[in-house]
Amino acid sequence: MIVSIRIFGGHNMSTTIIGFPRLGEFRELKFTTEKYFRKEISADELLAAAKDLRAKHWNIVKEQGISEIPSNDFSHYDNFLDAAFLFNVVPASVQNLDLTDLEQYFALARGYQGEKRGMCVPFQWKNGSTPTTITSFLNLKKTTEVKLAGHKIFDEYQEAKELGINTRPVVVGPFTFLQLSDFEDGVKAEDFVDSLVAAYQEVFAKLAELGATRIQFDEPALVKDLTAEEKALFLNLYNKLLADKKGLEVLIQTYF
Repeated sequence: MIVSIRIFGGHNMSTTIIGFPRLGEFRELKFTTEKYFRKEISADELLAAAKDLRAKHWNIVKEQGISEIPSNDFSHYDNFLDAAFLFNVVPASVQNLDLTDLEQYFALARGYQGEKRGMCVPFQWKNGSTPTTITSFLNLKKTTEVKLAGHKIFDEYQEAKELGINTRPVVVGPFTFLQLSDFEDGVKAEDFVDSLVAAYQEVFAKLAELGATRIQFDEPALVKDLTAEEKALFLNLYNKLLADKKGLEVLIQTYF
């Protein structure tokens, strides 16, 4: 757990972490998810167990004296996949299956060959285990409508708020979102800047309505050796995005 400390005027000091391990002290999330895959428990039981785990972790962080606590750092599979569902970047091969939201999520995460018509291939990395670029199972096409479609980030903020914890929601940043996306021939990242900025600003507005004061963007793509074009893309995204933050403070987090 990485702790950062911010010192303000006088003796005011705040402490924070960038996220908290989701698996559980005894790997509860792993074992519960495996039970769900084996149809030993229902989807409702899986979601209830995940909710309990989030509450436990928020309280652990709070009891350790951390004053700024993140939310939406939890994931059933992968935070980038969560962002794809949040912004409607889900392949038609999954959307067209007669599946619940959770079934669609796991269909893209691990494949689906079930009884509800059709099949799809799982979300995966190119080049074996090397995390370079997501395969075309999450690619952006001319017909892709990037928009706010999911609600996980809002649900988990509300969960924490009901426990008396006003969290700082975390989401994959727009630059990394585009850097990790694949694109149909004739389509480029710049084509999605305006729609992606509008979708993120909807997130700002909704979180502000719910009472949030801050949001964290995870931008691991910033540690790469960026080309001039990629730097220009970053500046274009953030100049437009930060022009209207809906009153939120924006924290950009990356790695070293």
